[in-house]
Amino acid sequence: MLQQDHSKSIVLPLIISIIAISFSAIFVKWSDAPASILSMYRMIFASLLMLPIVWKYRDEFKKITSTDWLYLFFSGLFLALHFVLWFGSLKLTTVASSTIILALQPIVSLLGGYFLFKERTTAAALMTMGIAIIGAMMIGWGDLALSPDAILGDILSFLSVIAVVGYLLIGQSIVKKVSHWIYSFCVFFIAAVVLSIYNLSTSVAFTGYPAKEWGIFLLLATVPTISHVINNWLLNYVNATTISMSILGEPVGATILAVILLDEHLVSWQIAGGMLVLLGVFFFLMQQQRRIHIRSTVKSGT
Repeated sequence: MLQQDHSKSIVLPLIISIIAISFSAIFVKWSDAPASILSMYRMIFASLLMLPIVWKYRDEFKKITSTDWLYLFFSGLFLALHFVLWFGSLKLTTVASSTIILALQPIVSLLGGYFLFKERTTAAALMTMGIAIIGAMMIGWGDLALSPDAILGDILSFLSVIAVVGYLLIGQSIVKKVSHWIYSFCVFFIAAVVLSIYNLSTSVAFTGYPAKEWGIFLLLATVPTISHVINNWLLNYVNATTISMSILGEPVGATILAVILLDEHLVSWQIAGGMLVLLGVFFFLMQQQRRIHIRSTVKSGT
């Protein structure tokens, strides 16, 4: 779904987004802090780092209506829930195992886009999506542990998928009214407030963490959060399903990083699954790029 002309390629920004977000699971695995604290400080630091840019675009706050603020609140709430649930799931299972549930994100997004915005897709897009999802499931299945903790981790991961799709679907509408910088800052700040209230209500300690943990909080606020800013910008030109589809590349990147940095191991079908994901995502994004070019050409009358 496109709302304006855009001749630049969406592929390179999405590749950068995938690489950046792939580090998120690694940072969470390195941390011993509670999932809600990781999420809270990620959003607090991200909001603070964005202040100089937001100041430049401060006049755009006048464009935000009371209804828009309501949408922004729910978007921030969904993002906060996504982080708490997904970080919590990573405390219970391996990076590879979590990909089985994460692979459902494009399907959930596709259903949400259909029922909320009457979006349609092509058979070719569904086929490439299916290839990538099968590949992601192959990665996760190779390391699935059928234990109570792993099952709880799977449930948390699935709920995090629903939450992040809600966040993306709301953003799909709001970023057409204000810049992605203002949208990202508002959502990050609201998520930080929600998570702070949650931690206060559950008596989770705000301080007392070693220097290593504060370093991880800052890393989470910079490297993987860049992906969210890029994706919010891209929502001007593509729909939430396309963003969700590209995020299927995250399990590949995260699993490779887990092998290098966490000493997790891969089997042959996980490697094959990774290749399928990359192929499916590549062909899907190329189809989306072609649609952007065609629509831009039609609008320009050339």
